[in-house]
Amino acid sequence: MKILLSIFLFAILLFSCKNDNKITFSEPIIEENKCTNCPVIEINIPNALPTSKTARTINTALKEELILLLTFDDEKEVSSIETAIASFKNAFLELKEMHINEAIEWEAIINGEVIYENKYVITILLNSYIFTGGAHGYSSITYLNFNKDKGVEFENWELFKDKEGFTKLVEAKFRAQENMKEKTPINATGFMFEDNVFVLPENIGFTEEGMQLRYNPYEVASYADGSILINLSYSEIEKYLTIKIE
Repeated sequence: MKILLSIFLFAILLFSCKNDNKITFSEPIIEENKCTNCPVIEINIPNALPTSKTARTINTALKEELILLLTFDDEKEVSSIETAIASFKNAFLELKEMHINEAIEWEAIINGEVIYENKYVITILLNSYIFTGGAHGYSSITYLNFNKDKGVEFENWELFKDKEGFTKLVEAKFRAQENMKEKTPINATGFMFEDNVFVLPENIGFTEEGMQLRYNPYEVASYADGSILINLSYSEIEKYLTIKIE
């Protein structure tokens, strides 16, 4: 009986050790849609429970992204999500007051989710839609990657030990996906890479299946082309990575 109890306690301890590095999240929903004459503002992002440096870094990074998306007054310092929401709302109300007889509708819908986590890295995907008039709104997806060992956000270049080799791999994948021959100029079919030179997208993130690279609308193509997504398996990219994938 004592032997069985010892095995049971050891199993619990082993399970705890394997999971003590996992970030714990809650998912608050912030909604600002309380009156007929207000913009639609819906925010649903994960909130890391601040028990580690990594958790605090995640919350700060998400806050900064929301402030960037919602702030409309560059002259005022915005340091909180609440202030950013107020900035978006006030800009809408000022415009509506100037065009009192026109139907004006604004929207800000922002959702975030954890799409990958192991012992070394955690990736959060931020999906946003902002409409402030015009023919259409703007949708974008942002990947945020965090170094769990150091408790900091990764810069994209830090993910790769051979960025040049990785870029060649992605360009080959991109060309195959877009039915472009190897020697064809990268902008020959209407893309808008600067100086006609292929570059990696700003948005790169990890998933359970592999790595995603995404060009948001207007980055290298027109709005009508939408976002361009490149998927790479871990078997393809493992040798280029500075981090371990388990």
